[in-house]
Amino acid sequence: MIGTFFQSLLIAYSGAVMPGPLLTYNINQSMRVGIRSGFLLIAGHAILELATIALLFLGVGTFLSTNTAQIVVGLAGGTLLIIFGAVMINDVIQGKAKLDMQENGKEKSGGLVLNGILISAMNPYFIIWWTVVGLGLMMAAFNGYGIIGIAVFFAGHILADFSWYILISFLASRTRKLMNEKTYMIIVVILAMVLIGFGIKF
Repeated sequence: MIGTFFQSLLIAYSGAVMPGPLLTYNINQSMRVGIRSGFLLIAGHAILELATIALLFLGVGTFLSTNTAQIVVGLAGGTLLIIFGAVMINDVIQGKAKLDMQENGKEKSGGLVLNGILISAMNPYFIIWWTVVGLGLMMAAFNGYGIIGIAVFFAGHILADFSWYILISFLASRTRKLMNEKTYMIIVVILAMVLIGFGIKF
């Protein structure tokens, strides 16, 4: 069972550290509202993954792996990321992109859990990973240890996500104290263009 945990942890790290839309969004939000960004985004991501595991266990993986599902997710996800990027650029143009040095303001963190769910769900690579890699790992854990095996597998997987994103969030939140508003707005535009690039790719 320990082997299942560490296998899940290491494989999850290999995916978590790769650049993607959720990581890009996390960097932007961490500079803006602080370290809580990483925790809240991955909390949403974790909720979606729990739902995904339940669906895969019920046999929905066959449908999720079809071309139709991939096209729908890709189009919806691409559109969502382009919208997110456009909103970030619009905030810069209108002067709404501000650094919150007080790290408070519930209005800025309230939607992070939901955005963590949406950005993850609309990423076609998320669906591909879970229907190809995740399903195999999950069933191996289940065959070895039953439901407890799936719980251990998920614990290792989500620990990797939380630890990596909170670390990135911490580092990004510290950099905001070393920059002025103009530098921050330039970074926001760059990150927005990266999100739009991911959207077009999807």
